[in-house]
Amino acid sequence: MKFYSIREMTNEFNTTHRTLRYYEEIGLLHPSYTESGRRRYCHKDRTHLYLIQRGKNLGFHLQEIKEMIDLFALDRTGEKQLQKTIEYGNQKIVEIDKKINDLIQLKDEIMKMKSNLERNLLEIE
Repeated sequence: MKFYSIREMTNEFNTTHRTLRYYEEIGLLHPSYTESGRRRYCHKDRTHLYLIQRGKNLGFHLQEIKEMIDLFALDRTGEKQLQKTIEYGNQKIVEIDKKINDLIQLKDEIMKMKSNLERNLLEIE
């Protein structure tokens, strides 16, 4: 079995030692330790770190990511994990749609304000 050092993990995933230790603290990563106390990450840890980063990039919270990862350990078919991922994905779509609508409304308000300011400027000149 191949193991990876903390340096290899931080370099490969462009993250920090502290981040990896935090993921370990909250139960997302489970490295083993050498006799001298150095962390050793296995392929499963690398996969989890990939999933963590991908989930974060998609807007998922760490607790949501942890739940999805943990579900695979409970159901090796992956069905429950996929169902939960779809559920969280649907929630993210709703959040994104709301943000889009809020931004459109903000844009409209700014354009009205800009138009009023331009009209006021013309009246001054």
